[in-house]
Amino acid sequence: RHVVMAKSPVTGGWGESHAAGFFGPELKYAGYDAVIVEGKAEEPVYLWIREGEAEVNDARDLWGKITGDVQRGIRRDVGDKKTRVASIGPAGENLVRYASVISDLYCAAGRCGMGTVMGSKKLKAVAVRGMKKVSIADEKTFKSLLNVAREEAMAGWGQEMFDYGTGKDLDNLSYSGRLPTKAFMKCTFDGADKITGETLSRTIMKRRGTCPACPDAHYRIVETRGRYATDPDYGGPEYETLASLGSLCMVDNLEVIVKGNELCNKYSLDTIATGVSIAFAMECYEKGVITKKDTGGVDLSWGNGDTIIEMIHKIAKREGIGDILAEGVKRAAEKIGGGSEAWALHIKGAEIPMHEPRGKKGMGFTYATSD
Repeated sequence: RHVVMAKSPVTGGWGESHAAGFFGPELKYAGYDAVIVEGKAEEPVYLWIREGEAEVNDARDLWGKITGDVQRGIRRDVGDKKTRVASIGPAGENLVRYASVISDLYCAAGRCGMGTVMGSKKLKAVAVRGMKKVSIADEKTFKSLLNVAREEAMAGWGQEMFDYGTGKDLDNLSYSGRLPTKAFMKCTFDGADKITGETLSRTIMKRRGTCPACPDAHYRIVETRGRYATDPDYGGPEYETLASLGSLCMVDNLEVIVKGNELCNKYSLDTIATGVSIAFAMECYEKGVITKKDTGGVDLSWGNGDTIIEMIHKIAKREGIGDILAEGVKRAAEKIGGGSEAWALHIKGAEIPMHEPRGKKGMGFTYATSD
């Protein structure tokens, strides 16, 4: 795994976001343990790292493009299809406060606005290619321990992850009253069975994806057709996304959630903060604090799948009410008013993740103490 760290534009304090996939190992194979980016470029650039060397390249032709186009463009530019790319889309460029950094097109360093920091630096992407062997002091013992860890993992949660992904327990969370639903006003969702990892794996999963050397292959690579057609290159939703764009907004249409996940990965949006922001707007709409006049005609009724899709576009592009929600729920509530600060779900400015603290007491303690 790898971690992206900076001062957070969401909280104003320490921000770090962890991501899986192949980018982290590739950086290690290129001879680097860490990369520090200081200052701000005058024009858009990307950082190109290979075999112990690094250079800053012009990215003006990539500015404004979604993450998939950025990855293809950089690989074409450097002449290597195996180059790993961590990039931002239009949301990062437009300084949506909770923009993410996307690698491998579906691995997100999602939290704390790290993509926003890249956008502020005019850093469109970091591209890495490495083929160095990592030195291990005692390779025989190391491999032996890996085998033990792999066997233990697959004997427990690993097999469930392989079968159904991180959304495997979504229905059980609902049955036990621990599934964030209707902006945390409820903790059970009648449509939970329709959006579980099991349902996803049984219906729209195209194949499994994995991280380097991982035995459980928990990623769900999905493909949908028709009205909410999606590109499997952008992976599929994890548990957090199934809940944030699903139960939290009262949406039980799995294809809507999958399309929303794809758009967030294209635009480089944190799916958690995006879902919480949309749910916040839906609660404001339900309580009459905002109306269709404020939304530009968008119907923010609970469970409206088309609204989820439309609002993702608006947030990423900072259009209409999306411009307000792009600031995150804390700042949006301060602007909207009407008592909405009381139902703006955040911790020190960061939108609350999809773990019900009233049902997971340890999470409540974590929320209270975490930076």
